[in-house]
Amino acid sequence: MQTLKIGCVVMAAGNAARFGKNKLAAEVNGKSLIRHALEAVPKEPFSRVAVVTQYPEIAEMAREFGFEPIENKHPDYGISHTIALGTQALSECDAILYLVSDQPLLDSASVARVVSCWREHPQYIVGAAHNGKRGNPCIFPREFYGELLALTEDHGGNSVIRCHPDRLLTVEVAQEELTDVDTPKALKDLQTQLGKQAP
Repeated sequence: MQTLKIGCVVMAAGNAARFGKNKLAAEVNGKSLIRHALEAVPKEPFSRVAVVTQYPEIAEMAREFGFEPIENKHPDYGISHTIALGTQALSECDAILYLVSDQPLLDSASVARVVSCWREHPQYIVGAAHNGKRGNPCIFPREFYGELLALTEDHGGNSVIRCHPDRLLTVEVAQEELTDVDTPKALKDLQTQLGKQAP
């Protein structure tokens, strides 16, 4: 049986307009958001991991992890451009998992479970979810690359999934793993919450 080749695209290029600055440098639990994201990528299931970014310091960190940095010279084109760059770079893969960089509590074991579920059902799109509400990451088989490459502006994988609701499977993860940090207030709220949980 042929071994399926799976890639991972870490999307770390955004201008974070709602955040007002490079939010990926913001820290949660003493680590930057981007370091949390890279640590959430399990090494085992992926033949290649690409990190799409506009930031030289993130490209350097990607290399430290053994990942491939891909420069996004036009983050102003929106998330669709980041998706396109990553998809084109890993187009030989049978499936690509797309991982956002602003979910600092995402666990690599949960990412690995999403990949495992896809291996069992390779004709499906598989995404992490909690109580029926889907979040990220999501893995798309090759047949959807054309639709992902056709995305424009700030339209992401959600647009493709909405066109194929019958082709989606979800993997249950803890709610906090899907918590994203889109604004300074969201960051502060999360830091406060984690501070209260600390012993």
